[in-house]
Amino acid sequence: MPVAYITGGTKGIGRSIAEALMQQGTNIVFTGRRQTDCDQVSSQLNAMGFSGQALGVEADVRSMDAQKAAVAAAEDRFGELPSIVIANAGLGHFVSVIDMTEEQWNETIDINLTGVFNSLKASLDGLINHQGYFITIASLAGTNFFAKGAAYNASKFGLVGFTQAAMLDLRDQGVKTTTIMPGSVATYFNGNTPDESDAWKIQGEDIAQVVVDLLAMPARTLPSKIEIRPSRPPKR
Repeated sequence: MPVAYITGGTKGIGRSIAEALMQQGTNIVFTGRRQTDCDQVSSQLNAMGFSGQALGVEADVRSMDAQKAAVAAAEDRFGELPSIVIANAGLGHFVSVIDMTEEQWNETIDINLTGVFNSLKASLDGLINHQGYFITIASLAGTNFFAKGAAYNASKFGLVGFTQAAMLDLRDQGVKTTTIMPGSVATYFNGNTPDESDAWKIQGEDIAQVVVDLLAMPARTLPSKIEIRPSRPPKR
């Protein structure tokens, strides 16, 4: 049974991907900021009766040691290293550069960009040995800049570039690499709580379906960058 490693899996897109992959018969190791949250979500997922099982691990993507420990936990629990890695953890500080603090800048870059590097490096042995799949969750903000988005834009522009360069580095090792770039998604991102007003937005399960479809693609074919938008956004 394949093993997938998902960063930021306690809610939103990460949790939706975990649930979809477990339905497909994949064992999941996901990370979160607090072990109590990880334990609660893993219990909920395992109670759904899917053939795949879930393990939640507290791990900060900013720490290479924490990422290595989380990947090692996957091998300890399921007997093999992950062959699927979903770098999903992220945050956003939306503020003018005039008012942006050094801490806000560093946190955004460290989590959204350096954190993805850490997750990939910690997972390379499994990805290469299994000729697996590395997927990053970027954003349309990785090609479209906007006011008060300096740190977020920088991190996502960087993430798109990093992922595409990694794709070229890894494909000769048999590893597929894709970046998914959603627009407006109904998630808990940046303190939002999804409700009926978010019904027009992309849903977490929509991104999960894209991941499932990518994993089902023929080995000879690689959609390396995917932009996703709401089909009927409100008129401005």
